[in-house]
Formats: sequence, structure tokens, C-alpha cells
Amino acid sequence: MQIRTEQSADIAAIEAVVSTAFLQAAHSSHTEQYIVHALREAHALTVSLVAIEAGNIVGHVAASPVSISDGSVHWYGLGPVAVLPASQQQGIGKALIQAALNTLQTLGAAGCVVLGEPEYYQRFGFKTEPQLRLADVPAEYFMALAFQDDIPIGEVTYHPAFNATA
Repeated sequence: MQIRTEQSADIAAIEAVVSTAFLQAAHSSHTEQYIVHALREAHALTVSLVAIEAGNIVGHVAASPVSISDGSVHWYGLGPVAVLPASQQQGIGKALIQAALNTLQTLGAAGCVVLGEPEYYQRFGFKTEPQLRLADVPAEYFMALAFQDDIPIGEVTYHPAFNATA
């Protein structure tokens, strides 16, 4: 498996992978492919990595800037993270997430937040931080990972592209 930054020729394959990966996900709004597209169009797709096996894109991870009400800067949101169903449970998602976190650190990010299953994301160092909140989300599913500074205090807002529905 190879992980690399997306190229313009990858865009259709990325949208297909993201759409397919979330097709049967109960927790999904099934708009993740639109979110990635809207982030790209807004030039807010800070990290966009693909996983390639046998010449085909089988996974994708995105990271984009988030706003925090206390004014903290250089914080990012991880996601969507997508792996084709036939390629799941093989470590591809784990490798994509680790590569994205490494890229964010290289870019000088202060930290990263994620909305997801605690048991999965805690293995990367994410923790629930009571002082950092995402509106209308159960606290245990919203986690943060500081790279340099302390954890900010306040409400997190994702890029408006996360409201994309088409």
C-alpha cells in the first residue's frame, strides 16, 4: 500500500471511495463526499491523502481548519476518513490517519480534533477534553489531540463545507 497526497486526477476516485465507504454507515448523513468536494473548492482541504493498492485508490483522509471560540489558531479537524468496505480491517484507515496527523504536525498544527468512536481514535492519542466542545454532539465522541500547546477552551466550529449536501 502507498499513501500519497491527492492529485487532480484522483478527485473522481476519491469521491467514489468516500461515497462507497459511508453508504452503509448508520451514523452517516451520506454527504461526506460532498463535504470533501466543498472543502476542496473552498481551498480548505489542508490535508488530502489517498491510499493506493494495486494501482487503485482504496482510502482517503481529509483534514481542514477548525475555529475555536477562545481564538486558538492552527487547530484542524480530522475527517472524513474513508476506506472501501472490501479493504477495511486491514490497517489502511490507521495508516491514513497516522499519515494525516504526521502531515499536520509537519505543517505546524497546534492540534487536531475528531468526531468518532472513542475506542478507535484513542489509539492515536485523541482524548475527550471537557473544556473543548462541539455543539449538539455527545461529549464522549468528540476528542482532541494537542501537538504543541495546551488544549483550548471553547466551542469548536468546523468549516462551512461540512454543511454541504450536494
